[in-house]
Amino acid sequence: MRSTICLLWVAMSGAAFAQQPFVHGLWVWKTPSVLAAPNSGEALVNFCRAQTVNEVYLSYSPDKADATEEQEVAGVIASLHRSGIRVEALLSSVNADEPGAHRDKLLGHVRAVLEFNRKHPRSGFDGIHLDVEPHQRPENKGPGNLVFLPDLLETYREVRALAEQNRMTVNADIPNKFLKGDLGQRQALMSSLPRLTLMLYELSNPSDGQSSAAQADKLRQASENYFSMAYQGLSETHLAKMAIGLRTPDYQSQLPNMLKTVQQDLSNNPHYLGWAWHSYNDAQ
Repeated sequence: MRSTICLLWVAMSGAAFAQQPFVHGLWVWKTPSVLAAPNSGEALVNFCRAQTVNEVYLSYSPDKADATEEQEVAGVIASLHRSGIRVEALLSSVNADEPGAHRDKLLGHVRAVLEFNRKHPRSGFDGIHLDVEPHQRPENKGPGNLVFLPDLLETYREVRALAEQNRMTVNADIPNKFLKGDLGQRQALMSSLPRLTLMLYELSNPSDGQSSAAQADKLRQASENYFSMAYQGLSETHLAKMAIGLRTPDYQSQLPNMLKTVQQDLSNNPHYLGWAWHSYNDAQ
């Protein structure tokens, strides 16, 4: 009898692990402005519930946040946690890939998030979400120009070390340009962090004259192509899982259906992490 119960427990545990939900993420920019509105925390929670969002990427600028803002952020994190929603500190930069002052500034912000968590142990951030965009600088433009990638990945690794010491996850937003590198570059990228989010933007727009069905087909093809491109030929050890990020201006009111399209198409891919919606600010 005891062995039967043990076997049943193992089977149930395995099933629970297999059924862990996919990430359904949401970017929230300009957090102080968002939280300044009446009942803003309740509105954000309600939006997440309605759209099945289970992770929020909340922009946070530790060097600008005063005590009042810190308490407001802790309050909204607590509200999201009560609804079973994870919260990651969204940290952005265009030059934090560069060693020295720029990288040190980002690492200082990560340490400030860790200090925030120590001060608010029941309403702290669950992870770090990086939006570091060296590809936006003029010297890094152009197809195949990934000269900045080694420094960027070193930044990722340093952030990961700090976060994982404190039991936090790390995710980073990446453009499709990063997936067009050679085998060595892609291996380094996909093994630098446990989670990445591909910003799959500008495939469609509301004025292109295409039907929703045609837009969905284009999205399926692009998603499959980029997943294939990302992992082709890589060693299968310790690779990141990848989410697909879509933005409101490309699909307007059809965005929820497009996110469902992504999940239906990629849910059987072992590297698929989930989807992410950019952004709450555009959807209000």
